[in-house]
Amino acid sequence: MIQKKICMLGAFAVGKTSLVSRFVKSIFSEKYLTTVGVKIEKKMLTVEGQDVTLMLWDLAGEDEFLQVRMSYVRGSSGYFLVVDGTRRNTLDTMTSLQQRVEETIGQVPFIVLFNKADLRKQWEVDDAAINELTQRGWPVCLTSARTGAGVEDAFLALTKRMLES
Repeated sequence: MIQKKICMLGAFAVGKTSLVSRFVKSIFSEKYLTTVGVKIEKKMLTVEGQDVTLMLWDLAGEDEFLQVRMSYVRGSSGYFLVVDGTRRNTLDTMTSLQQRVEETIGQVPFIVLFNKADLRKQWEVDDAAINELTQRGWPVCLTSARTGAGVEDAFLALTKRMLES
């Protein structure tokens, strides 16, 4: 059995906890609960014939008052950078986090998740911003923790990338 640590990173209230709940338990709650510190979930799956246990570290969101503790990121095999499509400023937070993570643990697989795809008409993040990331070579997925759209695919894609690296 292979074990991989994945960190969920992003600004405050982008949907990190909801994405983990959707992936691990297939549930979504409208009730907002702030993550304090870190919450760890576990999910076992089989990817390309290999049994993998994912240790999902859901880190407290970052804002102008609170920075993610980079010590939580150490030992990660991969990470998600979560952006709330309805809040443009969360894109800037994500970019800053990616740089700090790379400085801390080097280059490991990651995927940028543009969450809240079910609210696409309300998005402040436009296609040009998303295209700019893909032109940098950054993998991008659109997800909705509410509907489940793209969530399973994103976790499988990151797991495959980690197994290949």
